[in-house]
Amino acid sequence: CIVLKPTIYVFYICLLKYITLPLSTCIWGFLSVTSTLNSCRECISIHIGQAGVQMGNACWELYCLEHGIQPDGRLDISSTASLENSSFSTFFSETGGGKYVPRAVFIDLEPTVVDEIRNGCYRQLYHPEQLISGKEDAANNYARGHYTIGKEIVDSVLDRIRKMADQCTGLQGFLVSHSFGGGTGSGFASLLMERLSVDFGKKSKLEFSVYPAPQVSTAVVEPYNSILTTHTTLEHSDCSFMVDNEAIFDICKRNLGVERPSYSNLNRLIAQVVSSITASLRFDGALNVDLTEFQTNLVPYPRIHFPLVTYAPIISAERAYHEQLSVPEITNACFETANQMVKCDPRRGKYMACCLLYRGDVVPKDVNAAIAHIKTCKSIQFVDWCPTGFKVGINYQPPTVVPGGDLAKVQRAVCMLSNTTAIAEAWSRLDHKFDLMYAKRAFVHWYVGEGMEEGEFSEAREDMAALEKDYEEVGADSGDCSEEDEY
Repeated sequence: CIVLKPTIYVFYICLLKYITLPLSTCIWGFLSVTSTLNSCRECISIHIGQAGVQMGNACWELYCLEHGIQPDGRLDISSTASLENSSFSTFFSETGGGKYVPRAVFIDLEPTVVDEIRNGCYRQLYHPEQLISGKEDAANNYARGHYTIGKEIVDSVLDRIRKMADQCTGLQGFLVSHSFGGGTGSGFASLLMERLSVDFGKKSKLEFSVYPAPQVSTAVVEPYNSILTTHTTLEHSDCSFMVDNEAIFDICKRNLGVERPSYSNLNRLIAQVVSSITASLRFDGALNVDLTEFQTNLVPYPRIHFPLVTYAPIISAERAYHEQLSVPEITNACFETANQMVKCDPRRGKYMACCLLYRGDVVPKDVNAAIAHIKTCKSIQFVDWCPTGFKVGINYQPPTVVPGGDLAKVQRAVCMLSNTTAIAEAWSRLDHKFDLMYAKRAFVHWYVGEGMEEGEFSEAREDMAALEKDYEEVGADSGDCSEEDEY
């Protein structure tokens, strides 16, 4: 033993100790060590503004159902979900009294929406300090959220986030949900992302962003707020999953038969996407995908980090009885424009990478066959410098549905995150709207009056023009690049 390295020596001592114990005790000791190693992958969710808070509410409702946690934070012993898995620590922290508290912070600059959670059916689930609200809203003004009203509240928010980070044994990163168009969602979210980069530089920061819909608009100044927040957060965000209300409205009407969808309908659909993306952190699977793996496989260049989100099957209970919903069927559905969560046409662009996250009764053989079939289709075009293209994740946990919700209970589902140059279409659409207003300097005085400089508008617009150019260049064939462009 003297010639052995110290680590190996300790290992042999432990082995001798376990040999003298009963076999069941050894196995239990090994499993407890393994579960401890696997559970150190905590994520902190941050929900900002009205859209972010309402999305967060739908997400935590779904997480609680998936893990068998009751609205008061207690474990539902009768639930099969709680018996099948014990990976609560990634998203929930356990208190001394045996309650599970979400690792989440809800922030809004005005109290109305957060008060709904404080008085809602999940009021006992959240720690009171995690629900942070101000007294004066951002009034759909990026400058108010970023410079004036937001500055007053940002330090108390960061203190709460630091406390939660200190409780984690192996913090993976942050999941930030917000809207691009609102004042708090754009201004305060970008301010907080900047501060998080300073305090937690190495941690992943993933965004779930509500992008302004092409036709349906909830605020006149959405193009201003969206361009300003995208410019500010571009270097602070690792990956941003965009959804737009109009695309989800259409999905609810077409696939679920909901004639007049409410925001609750939309948010529950978004919650399924967020759940699929984070499922590998919370459940066992044949091929788990970590948060950092998304970035590695989906983001070829730091600025090109806006994957297109698609989910299948989105189907009502009545229709599900008449559908087979096999692995090839749901995989093909992901490449249909109708199932996308942002309005753009992938046929006009090229794919750089596709991440397929399967859940439920799925085996690798079926997945490989489905992908092989898709590769043979001429309609799906990859950039010539990315020959492989597909990243796959398989998780054993089938999707859970909210009782009384619109979605049918299915055995398997897939969420596709695809980095395609077609998403540049969404940016150009937004830039055009920005240009029309800014040419007349319309509404600019509201921003300047809150401490912003007019130069920031043109600076942000130039950055977005550069982003459009970046997408154009990554989509160009290698042979198209002239020799003087290479560096």
